[in-house]
Amino acid sequence: MKVITFGEVMLRLAAPQNQRFSQAGSFDASFGGGEANVAVSLANYGIAVDFVTRIPKNDIGESCMMDLKKYGVGTNNILRGGERLGIYFLEKGAVSRASKVVYDRAYSSISQVEKGMFDWDKIFQGASWFHWTGITPALSQGTANVCLEAIQKAGEKGITVSCDLNYRKNLWKYGKKANEVMPELVNGCDVILGNEEDAEMSLGIKPEGIDVTKGHVEAEAYLSVSKTIMKKFPKAKKVITTLRGSISADHNTWSGVLYNGKEFFTAPKYNITDIVDRVGGGDAFMGGLIYGILTYKDDDQKALNFAVAASCLKHTIHGDYNLVTVSEVEKLMSGDASGRVSR
Repeated sequence: MKVITFGEVMLRLAAPQNQRFSQAGSFDASFGGGEANVAVSLANYGIAVDFVTRIPKNDIGESCMMDLKKYGVGTNNILRGGERLGIYFLEKGAVSRASKVVYDRAYSSISQVEKGMFDWDKIFQGASWFHWTGITPALSQGTANVCLEAIQKAGEKGITVSCDLNYRKNLWKYGKKANEVMPELVNGCDVILGNEEDAEMSLGIKPEGIDVTKGHVEAEAYLSVSKTIMKKFPKAKKVITTLRGSISADHNTWSGVLYNGKEFFTAPKYNITDIVDRVGGGDAFMGGLIYGILTYKDDDQKALNFAVAASCLKHTIHGDYNLVTVSEVEKLMSGDASGRVSR
């Protein structure tokens, strides 16, 4: 069992603690990005995983390669070339002040790729799952074309394809809107993950009666949107929605729902206070979901519960990556949220 993820990995520069950009005299450097984050999660869970991207052949690129290898992610199919690694700057929010992200990823190595640059036949040898996110086709027409190329090749080979819709309004700048590009790509997917904004902005599908700014979300409200997505994209076998209630920057509720065309599953709701770092929470969910589907087979409830518990734990960890183990996730799934010292 082997998973392939495709997308951009960036240098992450975070203002220390909860400082504003204007206060920071230094930034904490690490690496991260949607599909890379999923790859690290899966590697932590013991799943063979290769991350596919394009990274510049310079010292920053080498550091990024070393970082991925450190966490057990396969890098043999990463192309080397282009001028730069993308960067994103993070200002962590507190209480009623929201977090902020500023992107500096124009002309990054991955954004300059074109069809034919990746040997997907070779990349998909021995693979059973392919994952991408809506961030990748938002970068450029070239990345959108390559993403479609990979999805179609995976479909020809009978490989399960998953997508996290991951709408980012600040990235769609090359003349195309998300809802003009994403439907063709999503049409090739077996597993679709998103939240209420993702579904509306990427697919034009809006759940009624949802207002996450009030800090309360009802799981049942997403059943209709799940059914609509499945009707619009008949290849889809599972539609999953993350449910985040934002009470403040430090206090969220967290859950999820899954619809498999027959049954609608709801995960337990976690009350997450004193959030350490919520960036990468959705990717942690996706990594947990892929692991759960591959491991628990036909038990969609357990797969969903694993995904929600895994991403709950991510909120306690600095950086993009969810550095938790299967046993830690299963402990939380069992109801042990005590945080007692493990000796």
